[in-house]
Order: sequence, then structure tokens, then C-alpha cells
Amino acid sequence: MAIGRRRPDPTPESGHGTGISIGGNNNAPLQNVVGQNISHVHQAASAHGVTDVDTVRALLVAFRVDLERNAAGLQHMEALRAMAGTANDSLAAPAEQAHTLRGIAQALPALVLGTAVQQSGEALATAIGGLLT
Repeated sequence: MAIGRRRPDPTPESGHGTGISIGGNNNAPLQNVVGQNISHVHQAASAHGVTDVDTVRALLVAFRVDLERNAAGLQHMEALRAMAGTANDSLAAPAEQAHTLRGIAQALPALVLGTAVQQSGEALATAIGGLLT
């Protein structure tokens, strides 16, 4: 008779993990817990309160370039252009325009979700949020 822990019997589900732990700089394809491939997953880390206005401006420029490059396929193009313009104007006095910038940071991810500008739009929204904290 062996003494020690008994290994659990393998089950049909045991071939799949119980979760995904992402650490470091991951950009390889992942699988979710039921074995389906997950594509276009981007990992981002934010250090709240360390984003400066120049960083947000640079991301805003990149977002605008991305918007123009993908203009033909964007359903909310005019709204996104207007939002980028408002963000640019608000960055002149971010403390006074915090309410406006916060609204942009909250609304932008929903407008870019599933579009060709999702990554640059979400990066801009995250940076604006970091600027305001």
C-alpha cells in the first residue's frame, strides 16, 4: 500500500487548463479553457498617474493617422474625428477639461470595438485615463 497523495483520475476535461496566466511580454497565440484559439489578444499594463500630455498627444496623432488610413471601413468615422478633435482641444488645459477627457476615455473603446482602429483607440483611451489619475 502506497502512502501519499492519490492523483485524481483524468477526466475528459483535464486536457484543457483551468485558466490563462499571462505574464511578461506575450504575443503568441493563446487558447482559452475549452481549447478554442484566441486571436488578436493584446496585453497592456498601465501605471496610473504617470501618463503625461505629450504621450497622450503622440497617441492622438497615431490614432488620427489610423483613422484616416481606415476611413472607408469605419461606421462612426465622423464621430471619431470629432472626438479626436475635442480631445486635442482639451489637452491644452487637461485639468480644466477633465470631465470632457474622461467622457472621451469612457466612450472611445465602445466606438472602436471590432474595428481596424481598435488598438490605437483603446491605447488613446487608456492614456487619457492615465493622464487624469
